Amino acid sequence: MSKYHNRKTEARDGKVFASERECARYEELLLLVRLGEITNLETQTRWALIPAQPGERRIDYLADFQYTDRQGKQHVEDAKGVRTQVYILKRKLMLWVHKVKIEEV
Repeated sequence: MSKYHNRKTEARDGKVFASERECARYEELLLLVRLGEITNLETQTRWALIPAQPGERRIDYLADFQYTDRQGKQHVEDAKGVRTQVYILKRKLMLWVHKVKIEEV
């Protein structure tokens, strides 16, 4: 069992997710793709927040889901159970660096 009590879960298509919540949201998004409500569904998209510096690696945010709705708006989602201090900092950096507000589901 993990620190936050999440359990790796496999979706119907064989894709494995870090939690049941994330897997359930993926299944919902797949249905929305089939209905034509969203397009360009991606999982685990990486966003650079702070570039690499001498002796330091870059810092990224790994989004759970990214997709485009019918109106052409891009959505970046995180299936959140626990909002850690690191996540809150990365959420704020996403808004500042990329002007993207993470949607928590």
